[in-house]
Amino acid sequence: MRIAWSGGGHHTRLESIRDEARRAAADGFASFWLSQITGPDALTALAAVAADAPGIELGTSIVPVYGRHPIALAAQALTAQAATGGRLVLGIGASHQVLVEGMFGESYARSFTRTKETLLALKGLLAGEAVSLDGKEVVVRGRLTIEAPPCPILVAALGEKMLDLAGQEADGVTLWMVGPKTVADYVAPRLRDAAARAGRPAPRILAGAPVCVTEAPDRARAVAAEQLKLYGVLPAYRATLTREGLEGPEGLLVAGTEQEVRERIAAYESAGATDIRVSAMCPTPQEAERTRAFLRGLCAEKNKR
Repeated sequence: MRIAWSGGGHHTRLESIRDEARRAAADGFASFWLSQITGPDALTALAAVAADAPGIELGTSIVPVYGRHPIALAAQALTAQAATGGRLVLGIGASHQVLVEGMFGESYARSFTRTKETLLALKGLLAGEAVSLDGKEVVVRGRLTIEAPPCPILVAALGEKMLDLAGQEADGVTLWMVGPKTVADYVAPRLRDAAARAGRPAPRILAGAPVCVTEAPDRARAVAAEQLKLYGVLPAYRATLTREGLEGPEGLLVAGTEQEVRERIAAYESAGATDIRVSAMCPTPQEAERTRAFLRGLCAEKNKR
């Protein structure tokens, strides 16, 4: 399992993204991921900082399919792919009703259809093919002429239909608020079955987890409960937390001593995750640095294999 670093979506300055990507590359992480929320454009930022983070994969987790036409999104992704030297992974997803209807003023009623039609259009456009799609949510007619190889596509998938779509049409899934039990019992089997039925390779499963190496895990979880409280009320995440047997999102904080954190991360690998996207979520700067040092060492161990 590859260890990835999450740059999140909290940045307000391009320079802070550059610094974090540079450090992720220097620390030996396999990849660096940005979210697209209200900060700098994730694809543009990854293209801008690529030269400062050599040798590391760069990905979005995620860019919402709402607010951006597939032709524009594909053109931006291919441009970023060229700028990164072929290191880009495009993570897309439907986001959440409260954001789509509140920020974009669009209906979220057919979010699965929007994601499916966008994904199908992107696959053709990224491959340089002419696309003619008159969908229920998306109309795409045309092709792009950008010299860059197509980038892999991951889909944010939690529901059964979305997991089937990701297995059949995408290169895998990107997950958040999903624990190892849910990966093992639900995500991995359904995703792999869908890929096998479609004659596709084994899909990539990019899990995500906040981490804190600490002697006071209960205190760390109390802090995480406050920072993650939004995820506890969003319907999609509420369902995955229930499936995992957790009352709140703080239960997914990987917290404890170095050995305890190692075991919790290993549980994701045993469950079927191919990658885990981590970030330090700690009450104190000292614990954050301890966490980063541990993760750096874990990356070094993985890189030796």
